Amino acid sequence: MNIKDIAKLAQVGVSTVSRVLNNHPDVKESTRQKIVEIIKESNYIPNNSARILKQNNTKNIGILVKGVFNPFFSQMTNVIGNIINENGYTMIVRQNDYNIYQEVDTLIAFIKEKRLQGVICLGGNFIDITDDSFKEINVPIVLTSVNTVSKQGKEYYSSIGIDNIKSAYDATIYLINKGHKNIALILGEANDMGVSLWRLEGYKKALEEKGIGVDNSLVVSGGYSSKGAYKETIELLKQRKDITAIFALSDIMAMGAAKAILDSGLRIPKDISIVGFDGMDESEYYNPSLTTVKQPQKLMAKMSIDLLISQINGKEGNKHTLLDTKLIERDSTTNL
Repeated sequence: MNIKDIAKLAQVGVSTVSRVLNNHPDVKESTRQKIVEIIKESNYIPNNSARILKQNNTKNIGILVKGVFNPFFSQMTNVIGNIINENGYTMIVRQNDYNIYQEVDTLIAFIKEKRLQGVICLGGNFIDITDDSFKEINVPIVLTSVNTVSKQGKEYYSSIGIDNIKSAYDATIYLINKGHKNIALILGEANDMGVSLWRLEGYKKALEEKGIGVDNSLVVSGGYSSKGAYKETIELLKQRKDITAIFALSDIMAMGAAKAILDSGLRIPKDISIVGFDGMDESEYYNPSLTTVKQPQKLMAKMSIDLLISQINGKEGNKHTLLDTKLIERDSTTNL
């Protein structure tokens, strides 16, 4: 849809639609309402175009967050927000939890609606990236902690993250080397085509390399929540009495799984070892303290906003960076 299409449907001139979009008073109220209804029904987004985006002086920087209440991303947003304020910009945060198969469209609409100078995406899949995805957008984009299955369009955006396959592989090998073979895996969302997909691949790679068959009945989805992981772990432990270790793809889910283990009358780590992922501060103070794969959370956040501001000022081009993770061994794991 474009402004001409809206005008045709409303049976008015393009200039009338333009006046409505710009809130000009000299439009008959019934005509205004008719145009507004058509705009809503067609999900029309005013196309500010690359020229307008380039010229706007809003000083707005957008943060598109997958899981806005996820403590991992909320802490990153705090780091990013402080740097944005220090540099005289304004931060606009939008939740991105609903259109998992149209994340590029959500991003582009966000940029146009808020006339953003640049945007950081925290999490998400972005499975719909093509070579043409960002051509109409002339502002810098940084995908942070995002794993996209697409290899296209990389010249139009930057990325900062970790090697999710290797990190999950290392955690699984760690458990195998402690004598564990029946290792359950708690994924995030069942339809996740990004982070969960890559970490699942690392888990499978470790098992296969050590000659342990991949048992799909040991793989469940906790929805990146303690509640979801708790529920799935309770059911899993009822069905499988041979599980000796659980690898959860976030510390939040590891905490939910740990409570499920204890509520099932089992002990950590004597009966079941558990490993989380992220290295959140809370994981150290959980009882028992969680063994976890620590991501360089604050460094990722700082690098993302520093790069974005540098690109806004025309000092740097697009780049793609992978940072190292570290397995922190604590009280939730033991040898068989």
